[in-house]
Amino acid sequence: MAKVAVVYWSGTGNTEKMAGAVAEGAKAAGAEVDLFEVDSFSVDQIDGFDALALGCPSMGAEELEEGSYEPFFAGAVDAGKLSGKPVVLFGSWGWGAGAWMETWSDRTKQAGAKLVDTFIVENEPDAEGLEGSKKLGAALVGAC
Repeated sequence: MAKVAVVYWSGTGNTEKMAGAVAEGAKAAGAEVDLFEVDSFSVDQIDGFDALALGCPSMGAEELEEGSYEPFFAGAVDAGKLSGKPVVLFGSWGWGAGAWMETWSDRTKQAGAKLVDTFIVENEPDAEGLEGSKKLGAALVGAC
């Protein structure tokens, strides 16, 4: 049974809703899933999981949230913790065209992760957005 960590940051609750749906989809696909807000998860904990679902909304000029999420992600990259690990990325956005996800995807691949897929929604996830999030969680488990 795959062990999956869903690690997210959410300012308005939109990405948090997506994180819950990603976790639900991974559980339905047979994984053991732990859900973490990024401030309660350390880079060192990554080794205890087979796969990661990472969630962060677009912030500022289409960037990861700078106070908690960017330092966490950069630390994971610098420590080599993503190398060879199946990863999915998700988040919500309210402006721009999704460039933050393209940049984040590139960084994840350059870190050696097995990027399975990404999923973004505009603003609050509707039923379709939640279903897409569940499918993302299931796809992650399928890549383990």
